[in-house]
Parts: sequence; C-alpha cells; structure tokens
Amino acid sequence: MTHASYDVRRTPWVVLLAALVLLTGCDPTGTTAGRPHAHTRATHHPKHHPKQASKPPTPNRVEVPPDAAAAKAELDRLVVLPRPRGTEGYVRAAFGSDWVDTDHDGCNQRDDVLLRDAVPGTTTVAQQGACDHDVLAGTWHDPYTGRTLTFTDLKDLRQAEAIQIDHVVPLAEAWVSGARRWGRDRREAFANDLHELLAVDGPTNMSKGDDDPAAWRPREGYQCAYARRWIAVKVRYRLAVDASEKSALEQMLGYCR
Repeated sequence: MTHASYDVRRTPWVVLLAALVLLTGCDPTGTTAGRPHAHTRATHHPKHHPKQASKPPTPNRVEVPPDAAAAKAELDRLVVLPRPRGTEGYVRAAFGSDWVDTDHDGCNQRDDVLLRDAVPGTTTVAQQGACDHDVLAGTWHDPYTGRTLTFTDLKDLRQAEAIQIDHVVPLAEAWVSGARRWGRDRREAFANDLHELLAVDGPTNMSKGDDDPAAWRPREGYQCAYARRWIAVKVRYRLAVDASEKSALEQMLGYCR
C-alpha cells in the first residue's frame, strides 16, 4: 500500500523502520497481531504449572447402541463360543505400554480420560512436557458405585490410586475372546481406545479385576449403560462372547428405561 503523506526521501528513518519490520517480522508497537504462534518461545513452563482446564480432549467416536433393543440386536450379532478356562498366554505386555498417547495430543490416555470424565469446571491441570492437561486435582462421579470422588493432589500416590482408569472390557477378557490372534499394534490400540476407558473408583476397579458381566456388575442404576458399552466394544473389535456372559448382558439390558 502506498501512503502519499510520507516522502521517504526526506524521512529515511521510515525506510529503516519498514526494513526492520520486514526482516524481523516484528510489529513496532510490540504486538503480534496477525502472526502465527506456532513457534512461540517467550514462555518456559515449569514442570507443573497449575491452571484451570478449559476443554476436555475429544474422545474417539463412541458407537454405543442408543437403547436396549439396539444393544440386543448388536449382542445377537456376536459369535458365541465356550468360555476358555483361565487366561492362558495372557500378559499385560502383549497390549503394549501403559497409557500410550495414541491420539497424539501430547498427553497420555490416563490424563485424557481423567479430564474427559471429570465434573466440568472442577479440574486443575498443569503443563508437563508436551501435555497441556496433566491432571492434578478435580471431582469425579464414579459410574460404578455412584459415589462422588474429590482429589486435591493426584501426585500423591494414595490419591492417585484411589481413582483408576478401567478397561470396560478387561484386557485379559479381550485376550480370551479374540485378541490373542491380533498383532501387537491392534492390541495396543485396543488398550488405549478412549471409548474403552473410564475413570472409576480405585478399590471398585480392583474388585472388578478381569471379570466379565457374568461375574461382576456395577450398581443397578449403571447396568444398562455398562452393558451397552460392553457390547459396543465387543462389536467394534469383533470379540466373541460366551453363553453366561451373553445371558448376564441381556439381564442388565433389562434395566434400561
């Protein structure tokens, strides 16, 4: 753009200033309006810089059946096989490392799930390395028991163990119902799939262990949602069910309203 009000031959400082702007990309007023911020380096975050979380990460699309009828139809699509005895051959390492950042947002899946499942507006997070939501504190409603869980310092091991990330379909259960035939990459993807993970009460998660719905159930008020989610995971990954597991899931769908 030409500005007729300036004679650059009589005011050489204008030329120098313009050249400075072009070479450095700096606004002479000290602002950065209109410039990309991909390489901002002015601020160095400490290992833990507490702040309020703004927006939870976007989870993978959840294909949970919308009602009991749809869930029953999905359940009937699954292959029914006799349940094997034990979990021969299963080791946790077969599903890769714990909490891999498979969605490449800079945070591991534990922090993604903690932020997603927390009561909105209650979490305090920190910048830690590439992760902008290392969860330090917050409040959660445990779906399995219905209890409200509040933690003030998740860097305290006792508090961290009191809220755990549960695999809805346990890894050992996935192993015996089909995952033993998968490659390592698919097993790792399963173990870190956000719609297969829930933030829950730690002791309750420990009591659930590797049990399927025939051996363990959450509180009555959550059984419909739990069964629908279990079925969705099994359908998505083409995992088999056994007869007692299918019967238990059908009973739990009876609590759907």
